[in-house]
Amino acid sequence: MSDCLHRLFAEQGQSPWLDNLQRGYITSGHLDAIINTGIRGLTSNPTIFQKAIQGSADYDEQFASATAAGMSTLDAYWDLVTKDIDGALDAFEPLYESSLGLDGFVSVEVDPSLANDGTATLAAAQELHNRISRPNVMIKIPATIEGIPAIESMIAQGCNVNVTLIFSLERYQQVMDAYISGLEKRLVLKLPISTISSVASFFISRVDTEIDRRLEAIATPNALSLCGTAAISQARLAYQLFEQTFKSARWKKLAQNGAQMQRPLWASTSTKNVAYPDTMYVDELIGPHTVNTLPEATLAAFVQRGTVECTITADLDGARERWGALGACGVQVDDVAAVLEREGVSSFQKSFDELMTALSTKALNTKES
Repeated sequence: MSDCLHRLFAEQGQSPWLDNLQRGYITSGHLDAIINTGIRGLTSNPTIFQKAIQGSADYDEQFASATAAGMSTLDAYWDLVTKDIDGALDAFEPLYESSLGLDGFVSVEVDPSLANDGTATLAAAQELHNRISRPNVMIKIPATIEGIPAIESMIAQGCNVNVTLIFSLERYQQVMDAYISGLEKRLVLKLPISTISSVASFFISRVDTEIDRRLEAIATPNALSLCGTAAISQARLAYQLFEQTFKSARWKKLAQNGAQMQRPLWASTSTKNVAYPDTMYVDELIGPHTVNTLPEATLAAFVQRGTVECTITADLDGARERWGALGACGVQVDDVAAVLEREGVSSFQKSFDELMTALSTKALNTKES
């Protein structure tokens, strides 16, 4: 069996995480087997849970018991989710301990309907954190402008946060600043900061999907030559922001007190265009202090034919040139980011709502039968 996932971390400092979770992975021992291949963490989202719960009978008994006990459909949903998260946290706990809190995290997302309500997002994040109450859980909070204060507040409270749905360099800088500000607030109060961990999830393939669509509509030779370059270019520029931010004098004071860097996490790394190599968003984004969360098909492809070498700092001048050329061609990257953020939130909300409807119907049918 390939050892490339172990090598990815040992040689290049990148942590491969799995972007999937379902009950059967835990009960069958499949998740343990995946961890043994070199996977160092796990992410979930409302779409993943929709597919898991609607696509399997594994949850039926627990759901029936919950609703029979008078639990609402929403509470029963969170009961299902937290049981899966708890099982995954158990599986990753030895890695969390052996890595001294670097990896072994499992991420669970707050209700996506709250993404544009910072106060409600913070309350939901606190409730979810308290409900699970495990040192290796990460609470996922969308990087909407309304979510930024909630992120800072959760960090200041000593919670691990996975900041999700980042689509722009400007918002990424705001996310890093929120993380640092949260740690600074703790330091002022003389509270410990060394055990707090966070990742900033930059979405990759969706950027190419949207920008390629616009470039193809423009259809000039210059525009078409940029197809398939935007996502990797932006990620490499984001990594430069990461390096600058976490080498600053402001950061050094926190580091001297044991703070961990907020690592950039590459999400949405399956290629949506069949013309692109299926390992493209893994091979081209490898570098120290990063995470790549992989859907299983992408994971399998990388294990079979991935290349383990540092690429995140390759051709930076070219990345800047190609990213800047998008505007000259008529692609407004700020608008792209705004559209993708709305679509990302909407997509997770749709999955959440569809699952709630299906579970409500199932609860009603159970009562009638």
